Amino acid sequence: MLPKLIIHGGFFSESSTSAAVKQAKQAALKRIALEAHRYLNTHSAFETAVFAVSLLEDDPLFNAGTGSQIQSDGRIRMSAAVMDGESQRFSGVINLEKVKNPILVAEKLFPEDDRVLGGEGAQRFAREKGFPAYNPETPQRRTEYKAKVAANRKGTVGCVALDAKGRIAAATSTGGKGFERVGRISDSATVAGNYASKHCGVSCTGVGEDIVSGAVATKIVTRVSDGFDLQQAMAKTFEELTPYDGFAGAIAIDFKGNIAHLDSHPTMVWAHTDGEVTVAFD
Repeated sequence: MLPKLIIHGGFFSESSTSAAVKQAKQAALKRIALEAHRYLNTHSAFETAVFAVSLLEDDPLFNAGTGSQIQSDGRIRMSAAVMDGESQRFSGVINLEKVKNPILVAEKLFPEDDRVLGGEGAQRFAREKGFPAYNPETPQRRTEYKAKVAANRKGTVGCVALDAKGRIAAATSTGGKGFERVGRISDSATVAGNYASKHCGVSCTGVGEDIVSGAVATKIVTRVSDGFDLQQAMAKTFEELTPYDGFAGAIAIDFKGNIAHLDSHPTMVWAHTDGEVTVAFD
């Protein structure tokens, strides 16, 4: 099996329509996709999905980890999850504060009995596992918050990887939509926004409430498992968002190595690579 991966960095329209921002995001996605693919050559799909998302979390261009959105009370709360298609195990953190890489905390939960933690429990677990206190706020996010500017509102990052043994994994991380009510839960640490099986893996971005209503990631994976072509599974699932004008984007890889991406409202930013050819959003 030829190792492949696809990553996304949320929606381009969330941040700026400037050519400079577009070029910066294209360059960042290509760089991260290539670095993650080199990692994939010697690591599993699960390990690579986590690694790729941690790189995206470290780049302040994206709304996850460093550069996450600020909520209505002036605090940053982040969510992340990872799922291994081989073992069908899922782990995640919801509304986690003051860590650099939420996806790495989600990874640490993977072997635990209690694998999805939120709020204070998630933060306590992170400290127990040695993750130091970290402020993910950037000056841009503080300026946006103070001015109550609704930019960067639909941002998430994610990765779906297929390794040389045919294993699939998906990982997703978000800094939220910005200015949301305290206690809101996004789709990123649920199976609606992040799901994988032996047949397919999916990571989503967009409006969490719409993605949960559409059970987007789970539906796509289930349809591929039931025999749908990947593109057909994506199209059918996104058709079902139409009645309520659902705002969503998704990236996916199936067990045959097919790669797909689709959004209901342009433009989701993404990049995919097999190590030889790397493509980023236009």
